[in-house]
Amino acid sequence: MIDSYTIIIAVGVFIIAGIVKGVLGLGLPSISLALLTVAIDLPSAMSIMLVPSLITNIWQASVGGNFKVTLIRIWPLLLFASGTIWIGALFLTRINIFFLSALLGVVLIVYSLINLAGFRFIIEARNELLVGGILGCINGVITGMTGSFAVPGVMYLQAIKLKRDALIQAMGMLFMVSTFALGMSLQQYKFLSFNNGLLSCLCLFPAIVGMVIGQKIRNKLPETTFRKVLFYSLLVLGIYLLVVKLNHYVNHF
Repeated sequence: MIDSYTIIIAVGVFIIAGIVKGVLGLGLPSISLALLTVAIDLPSAMSIMLVPSLITNIWQASVGGNFKVTLIRIWPLLLFASGTIWIGALFLTRINIFFLSALLGVVLIVYSLINLAGFRFIIEARNELLVGGILGCINGVITGMTGSFAVPGVMYLQAIKLKRDALIQAMGMLFMVSTFALGMSLQQYKFLSFNNGLLSCLCLFPAIVGMVIGQKIRNKLPETTFRKVLFYSLLVLGIYLLVVKLNHYVNHF
């Protein structure tokens, strides 16, 4: 049975993660994993994230009117990002979970610093096929190891200069296929359980509620202000995860 403490924590986490996703179009996996792994192990956090992430990203990928055109441009990224997740998930069975949780902290730190520094990369159209495939492979392996879908996939989508609505839809497409592939990989390596699956389904509702709230905030709050708050928060969480997990590992052994 799932204890009430875990349910309360998970519901609160997915309301927050849903709000972030509603405002920015991304952040549900990063926020939910960063907060959940403070209390539970990384594979369990990945499992609980699956249903809210998949459904909200199907929603995000299906709206915007740019699906076909965007798919033609980003299919190499989607193909390789989803096709290599099993490689990263394999490390869940081979590497100490403390290290992978610390790696999630590193990913959050790097992702936050890049965004806070305002780095923007440009990829020319003639290079999109090659670069999309290479970065897709990197994205997939990182996703399998940490459950975070954003690095470097989102930076690639920004670098090919998609318009805002197309960018939001493209992120939904990337996160959608990545979530599905991650779920298949976790099942393959026997990290899914009935209790975590049930809790994942229960967390769908608070995630959707948060997403609706976030979409309303998007229309009122300057995006630049919210982005700064978000990425500074992710930076702090990343540092916290890195320090705590490594310290826990040192003390444990």
